[in-house]
Amino acid sequence: MLKIYPAIFHKEESYWVEFPDLDGCVTDGDSLEEAMENAQESMGLYLAALLEEGQSLPDASDIREIKSEDVVSYVSVDVNKFRRSTRAVKKTLSIPEWLAIEAEKNNLSLSKVLQDGLKAQLGM
Repeated sequence: MLKIYPAIFHKEESYWVEFPDLDGCVTDGDSLEEAMENAQESMGLYLAALLEEGQSLPDASDIREIKSEDVVSYVSVDVNKFRRSTRAVKKTLSIPEWLAIEAEKNNLSLSKVLQDGLKAQLGM
C-alpha cells in the first residue's frame, strides 16, 4: 500500500524532518539523502503501527497549503514493507475441482493468487 505525505526538511547542522499530518513522526539525517531515507522508514513504521492498532490513516495535506521557510516535499512509502506480522498462516479453503485442475495445468500458485486477490480487494 503506497502512501504519500508532505514532509518539511529543516536544515541546521544536519537535517531533521517532520510530517505535519503525522503527529510525533520525526526523524533526521546527516545528509539530505540520509534524511529522506530515514523519513521513509520513520513514516512507514508510524503508519504500520497505526494500522496494527486498528486506527485509520490520516488524510495527507495538500503540499501547497503547508507554509514553511524550509523545504517541503512529498515522501512516499510502501507501508506493507513495515508491517510486523508477516509470518504465513495456513488457511483451509475450497474451490471447484475444475478450477483446481486448470490452475495446476497453468502452474499457478493458489497461495500467491489468493494473496494477490486479497491485496487487490483490500486496496493494498
